[in-house]
Amino acid sequence: MAYTTTTTTTTTTTPGTFTVSQLNRAAGQLLSEHFWSVWVSGEISNLSAPSSGHLYFSLKDAQAQVRCAMFKNSQRGLKVKPENGKQVRVKAQVSLYEPRGDYQLVVESIEAAGEGELQQAFAELKRKLAEEGLFDALHKKTLPALPDCIGVVTSPSGAAVRDILTVLKRRFPAVDVIIYPVAVQGDNAKHEIAQAIAAANGHGHCDVLIIGRGGGSLEDLWAFNEEVVARAIFASALPVISAVGHETDFTIADFVADVRAPTPSAAAEYAAPDGQVWLARFIDFDQRIQQLIRRRIGQQQQTLAWLKQRLQQQHPGQKLASNAQRLDELELRLSQVMQAKLRHHQHWLEAKAARLWRHHPAVKISQLQQQQGFLQQRLENVMHHELARLKQRLAANSQTLHAVSPLATLHRGYALATEAVSGRVVRSSAQVQVGDKLTLRFGQGAVCSEVLSVEPM
Repeated sequence: MAYTTTTTTTTTTTPGTFTVSQLNRAAGQLLSEHFWSVWVSGEISNLSAPSSGHLYFSLKDAQAQVRCAMFKNSQRGLKVKPENGKQVRVKAQVSLYEPRGDYQLVVESIEAAGEGELQQAFAELKRKLAEEGLFDALHKKTLPALPDCIGVVTSPSGAAVRDILTVLKRRFPAVDVIIYPVAVQGDNAKHEIAQAIAAANGHGHCDVLIIGRGGGSLEDLWAFNEEVVARAIFASALPVISAVGHETDFTIADFVADVRAPTPSAAAEYAAPDGQVWLARFIDFDQRIQQLIRRRIGQQQQTLAWLKQRLQQQHPGQKLASNAQRLDELELRLSQVMQAKLRHHQHWLEAKAARLWRHHPAVKISQLQQQQGFLQQRLENVMHHELARLKQRLAANSQTLHAVSPLATLHRGYALATEAVSGRVVRSSAQVQVGDKLTLRFGQGAVCSEVLSVEPM
């Protein structure tokens, strides 16, 4: 009979004793419950960024250090770039990595060291300036619709100025731009920014100001949270557009400025008009002006036709014809009067002759004949003199009328130019172009000509 013996080994624990896993798990739970969310400050060291996208580093001070892990999904919106040797403040959950028993911090966010104090200073200054009324809407100035010049207060080497210039060139290339170069971070940045705002107002060249810079941490943007900058913006007579950081960044300058732009590019969009919109507006204005001009020309042409008709009615030729008819009437009346007087004298003479014949005095007859001849001669002289005077008057009136007649001007060597098609009188070389057909009317006859060249006045 054969026997097979099987030996089974079992692990038992004494009550009150933990396994390593149990201990690490309990310690991890204890840490998580008591240190759910803490702020810890220190210096970054041993930074590691594997391909997984997670960050691993140590946070240390002069006496100790602690391991830290920041997972990829917690890095969205991270404003501070982790770097070895950088002083930071992290918000984290204290935990324990069970497989190794390592005590560590699971980091949720990172900010530069001292940012908490900056936030407090930001809140206090914001409250102070708000109570003074620096943020009130009634102080906000309207941006000009079509500025001639735009001032930009920013770093000359930053990305913000390049973005602004690119947008301005695209939207409205004709606008002038003055760059006021300043430092946008550092101890002296606030004074340079305030001085640049005052200088732009003093020069009087700009119509609107853009102040700002690209994104960064709260500490990087702090120059735009300084009271001296805020008061310089409030004192500016020029409208100010604040464009500091990204869309999620807010500074004191944003609240004091007349307009807050989320980015420097957006500030350029606000400051400069859309060139295409203005071009369309100018085209519309041009078309409306042309319509008004055509309408005005039509009205003037109607007025000209009416005046031309009146001029024809009052033409010297018509007056001359009317006066000639009047002269004929006067001449006829004069002839009738003269014939009547002649008949009267003939009757008188016949009566005298009859009386003379009855008395038959030869001498008296001879004297009366002589007197009759003398009177007849005087009568003829009077008649000839009156006729000559009237003819001279007629000639003088004819010459006066002829002098004011356009035909007299033409007889003196001048010519009257009119457009061959419309008949409109040409008074200036600006009315014709090369190739136009003109009719030149002289004192006698007219010719048709073509314009070969035009000499300006």
